[in-house]
Amino acid sequence: MARSSSGFVAGLTAAAVAVVGFLAYQASANVPDTLGKPLAGAAAKVPTTKAPRDKKNPVALPAASGTGERVVYSIDDDRVWLVAANNRTERTFKVTPGTVDPSVGTYAVTSRSKAVTGSDGAQIEHVVRFTVVDGVAIGFSSAVDGSTGSPDSTKKLGGIRESRKNGTAMWNFATIGVKVVVIR
Repeated sequence: MARSSSGFVAGLTAAAVAVVGFLAYQASANVPDTLGKPLAGAAAKVPTTKAPRDKKNPVALPAASGTGERVVYSIDDDRVWLVAANNRTERTFKVTPGTVDPSVGTYAVTSRSKAVTGSDGAQIEHVVRFTVVDGVAIGFSSAVDGSTGSPDSTKKLGGIRESRKNGTAMWNFATIGVKVVVIR
């Protein structure tokens, strides 16, 4: 009886693996070509040189950072702006970038995770991803322990860390499909 039971379990396991493989193939075959890539035509609207800044108010939303509801991320200033549909800044804050930067351009939020382990091993929450660079996922997150220290420069890390308070604001604002504009 034990021999037939093990054969039955092996058969079920093989069938389950085949079904999962088929579903994975179907999912990958139906992924849009644009997922995680700059939105077509939008990158041309964002200058690749440093966006103009307000000299009297250096934390003001930079000019030429797009229009409408969006997250604006300056890779030169390590700063984020959450901008409402009426082009008013709802919140701005400093971030600590990973070791891999996204290219200047316009993206869309492609995935979110409430809580995971980051590629640096830290427990993180409120993960908002918008692109992939050389196999490294790029997105905003906050460490559960509240740390925002500099990342290990010997590793390829795409996490852009923010405080837990700002991470919650990002999580509430940046749902799937929301624009993310990366500027210099």
